Amino acid sequence: MIFHDARLLHHWRVGGGGILRGALTLLGYPIASSYSAVMALRNSHYDRVGGQKIPGVKVVSVGNLVVGGTGKTPFSAWVAKELKVRDLSPAIVSRGYGRDELILHNKWNPDTPVVADLDRLKAASLAGLEGADIVVLDDGFQHRRIARDFDIVLLSAEDGFPGYLLPTGPYREPVQSLRRADAVLVTRRTAPCLVAEKVLAQVRGIAPEALTAAIHLSPFAWQDLRGFPATPPDGNILAVAAVARPIEFSQSIANMVTGTVELMSFPDHHDYRSDDIKKICLAARERTIAVTEKDAVKLAQYDDILGEVRVLVERVRWESGRQEMERALDELVGATA
Repeated sequence: MIFHDARLLHHWRVGGGGILRGALTLLGYPIASSYSAVMALRNSHYDRVGGQKIPGVKVVSVGNLVVGGTGKTPFSAWVAKELKVRDLSPAIVSRGYGRDELILHNKWNPDTPVVADLDRLKAASLAGLEGADIVVLDDGFQHRRIARDFDIVLLSAEDGFPGYLLPTGPYREPVQSLRRADAVLVTRRTAPCLVAEKVLAQVRGIAPEALTAAIHLSPFAWQDLRGFPATPPDGNILAVAAVARPIEFSQSIANMVTGTVELMSFPDHHDYRSDDIKKICLAARERTIAVTEKDAVKLAQYDDILGEVRVLVERVRWESGRQEMERALDELVGATA
């Protein structure tokens, strides 16, 4: 079973929905057209004047074209780790919208500072004052107030490409905006490799100067809510997710277990309360609860109540383009030195 709101969100992302999609496109067309015009004017302005540089600090931006769910947070963490290995002093800069993402950054890179502020220019400047010589701007492609030295855009193979602009679809900008990116990476969770390769071919036609690569955000291990290694779940599963792509999460689990998988979804970044925990326990009955790492950091406080919970840990697994990306980071390090 999939909760109805998650199914609607999925159709909105992939460009499906039949009659519902047609009605949404028709009703949203005037808004989408106005939104497109505003974005075009805004981008034209920054194309002319550029963003503001931060003295003594390089900037790597990791962003996307769509609203959430392409793997920006784990990939930003990967970039920060790689910069640390290259003897730089990185900091991760975020708008701080999702408390769960800030906790994950601290978990994955405990020795890398995370600076959160709605004013990311202010946050990046503060990171520089505190000793960072390079910042990783999490979700920064549209934040053009800050000049960047390397601009990375992630696309999800699960999304329709090219897709509809807000509000009729998840795209914040048209795909032609990829031309200002230095690198475009296609991520996938449940989509086949061939789909990712097809998107990459389309990207190369739009942005031939950009570095391109493919990444699989693949299941890696199971943990309990305390972060300790755990056995894989057995039997029927209740998948609980407050993420941008709950259906992809439940599908990943379904590909790994023999029992049935039911999805209970909440809005992205949802902060679980005691009433939510009661609903989850009631829905789970005798089944094992499976959650994402992003959900686990918020559910850990309810460990004693929830019973048997398994946390699916994903890893960034490169399918193409890793050497090119590492060379680009090496060049950035040389420029920083």
